[in-house]
Amino acid sequence: MTQNTQPIKVGFLYPGYAAEDDYPLLGQMVNPSVNVELIHTKFNEDAHTVEALSEMGSPKRIKEGAKSLVGTGIQSVLWTSTSASFVLGLDGIKKQIATLEENLHVPASTTALAFVRAAETIGVKRVAIAATYPEDIALLFKAFLESFDIEVLQYSCKGIVTAAEVGTLRKRDVLEFAVENDCPKADAVFIPDTALHSAAWIEELEQMLKKPVLTANQVSFWEALRLLGQFTPQKGLGTLFKKSCS
Repeated sequence: MTQNTQPIKVGFLYPGYAAEDDYPLLGQMVNPSVNVELIHTKFNEDAHTVEALSEMGSPKRIKEGAKSLVGTGIQSVLWTSTSASFVLGLDGIKKQIATLEENLHVPASTTALAFVRAAETIGVKRVAIAATYPEDIALLFKAFLESFDIEVLQYSCKGIVTAAEVGTLRKRDVLEFAVENDCPKADAVFIPDTALHSAAWIEELEQMLKKPVLTANQVSFWEALRLLGQFTPQKGLGTLFKKSCS
């Protein structure tokens, strides 16, 4: 992963409890391994609604979480809630990143923005979205991607309101959901919820769909490494991790 002899350590702010175990797993799946510091952030309500997500991803909540990462030795940091980022628009995302960088003094990004950068890296222009969200939230993700000239050919929404429920979905559920909501003309399938487990199944997803699959936890981890400027291609984590990136 890096030419340095010092181990990499990356930080993640993760709201609540759902699929956070994907992050230490990803840290062990890359070679050499990466140390993960994950902090659970607080919020008023676990709900995929604009109001709840806006509060969850507010600078206040992000600043609270960042305090727990001070002095941990992380080299980059990600706000890992896709929806509690894109619902705020690009200006809101910029405020989230600024809050992280001002408080932690390391490069920062968000999962929503990581999807865009990942798409650029693998040359994806047309996508299908398999979202666990309610429809209004899925439509906001669609609009967010389209603002970066990523054409959404098809989107789906499972209609799950809470992240906690999303986190209970198992491998079979995830594979079936992805296959059912693929679009033949799409260059890739995007699965945007960080509450959904995916790290262990990315290769199987791509084999079944015969195209790149980008999942929220996958792109978040990739973005944390990309920010360091020391990324080298890896096997076992899908098309995204096989590509060199700037």
